[in-house]
Amino acid sequence: MTKAELEKLRELWRARVADFRASGLTGAAWCAAHQVKEHQLWYWVSKLKTEGHYGGHQHGDTDPRFIPVRVGEPSAEGSDKPLSVRVGPVVIEVTPGYDTELLRDVVRTLASLC
Repeated sequence: MTKAELEKLRELWRARVADFRASGLTGAAWCAAHQVKEHQLWYWVSKLKTEGHYGGHQHGDTDPRFIPVRVGEPSAEGSDKPLSVRVGPVVIEVTPGYDTELLRDVVRTLASLC
């Protein structure tokens, strides 16, 4: 394989991995929807991560994205229910009385890995 062909293949997989990450689907579901073998997806996820690439960008190229959240008064009903927070493909359930510093550290760590 020539250098140009290898770079073209890398670009294809950078785009695929970025699409997979953005989809919120499991690896198996994304692969089934895109007719890709799951072991190939995980190979390239690992390879691109090792090379310092994520979705076609070098780590550190962009700042983390934050989404504004409006917090209202909790209702009496359901106040003990956990809040689900999604960071990439990971979902964290936050219950009343959570440790804010721990949650912040976990979200930062996940954001750097996802």
